[in-house]
Amino acid sequence: MLHRLRSSLRRRVLAGGSPIVPLSPATPNCSPGLSGPAVRHESPLCHVFPRARSFVMACLPRATATLARQDCSNGCSAPFAGERGSEEVAETFRAKDLIITPATVLKEKPDPDSLVFGATFTDHMLTVEWSSASGWEKPHIKPFENLPIHPAASVLHYAVELFEGLKAFRGVDNKIRLFRPDLNMDRMCRSAVRTTLPVFDKEELLECILQLIQIDQEWVPYSTSASLYIRPTFIGTEPSLGVKKPSKALLFVILSPVGPYFSSGSFTPVSLWANPKYIRAWKGGTGDCKMGGNYGASLLAQCEAMENGCQQVLWLYGKDNQITEVGTMNLFLYWVNEDGEEELATPPLDGIILPGVTRQSILELAQQWGEFKVCERHLTMDDLATALEGNRVKEMFGSGTACVVCPVSDILYQGQMLHIPTMENGPKLASRILGKLTDIQYGRVESDWTIELP
Repeated sequence: MLHRLRSSLRRRVLAGGSPIVPLSPATPNCSPGLSGPAVRHESPLCHVFPRARSFVMACLPRATATLARQDCSNGCSAPFAGERGSEEVAETFRAKDLIITPATVLKEKPDPDSLVFGATFTDHMLTVEWSSASGWEKPHIKPFENLPIHPAASVLHYAVELFEGLKAFRGVDNKIRLFRPDLNMDRMCRSAVRTTLPVFDKEELLECILQLIQIDQEWVPYSTSASLYIRPTFIGTEPSLGVKKPSKALLFVILSPVGPYFSSGSFTPVSLWANPKYIRAWKGGTGDCKMGGNYGASLLAQCEAMENGCQQVLWLYGKDNQITEVGTMNLFLYWVNEDGEEELATPPLDGIILPGVTRQSILELAQQWGEFKVCERHLTMDDLATALEGNRVKEMFGSGTACVVCPVSDILYQGQMLHIPTMENGPKLASRILGKLTDIQYGRVESDWTIELP
């Protein structure tokens, strides 16, 4: 099942490439139109994993530790696990060592039509502890419970934390699929390096997650408009007020059934508040990593957007008011560019943009279609305003795991409401992208972008 994932990860490491997409250069990167007793558990998915460890296992800890040394300027005197040369330090956890403690009382499953995002959780969770003294402990699937945490834990004081978000879908054939989870594992490892948290084998974590989902598979909604949200989280737990790389950490995964982003089943466009007063990310910062601090710091701007009658924030950057992201989503503009070319454009991965899995998928789909220019380029509010005056804007939409695509109808900028004719134009492209991606996710179309549970 994960043979292609293993091969893909191996190729990336051998090539020394970026885990998601190579960073876009300064010039535009464009392509023309193209609780019971604890028991040892043997993984029910073990037959799909080759026993031989891939080159990734040998290379990943050293490579990421090197990156971490380059990125850190403070609090990095202690070496990462794997640099000590001690056989007693576990460089990664392994799914074959998984311990399962089944829940003795199972909760009632909710109605898929009444789900509220992130408010309901399944019966089990996955936890893996780490310390600099002994490395990774054995992974443990246990009944869902509150975390015991010290009041001085570094996550509580200095936001030493990261997370991921992906989904499992029950298809029209009743099979459960995950959509491109390898990309989430890649991004999670890169975020760990930036946060000075320890590295791990991405394939082992993914297998543990698959086993967690298999145990809680009845929580995957029997619906093609709902899914099971998967939230891997990684936190520093060292009980110390010192500002330094933590010597203890906890990786855990929780699951939550979620309903459709659009409750009506159809597109509902959003209005955006664009104001350079607040900045989501900056060069040299952590905007390209999925870390909790990025989101907590955005809440005040979101509140102000709502006070101004808008639903989301359009994040701007620089003196020229570059358009970067919308809310917690990547942003796409479908327009006729300055050269008269029909183009799908999105800001480049220049360090302030989160490399979204849906973003990458949209770019790859559009390139495969070959019907219009596809470009990673900087876009400014002046560019957009000029294009609107010339009737060159067709559609604007956000993209992300929660909604897949979310159309934009209006932007409040400098006291003026700019109307985006997304809905007047269908929205043909956004609807097409949504249809294609959901067809893949729910098994209506076969694709190597999904991984099936047996």
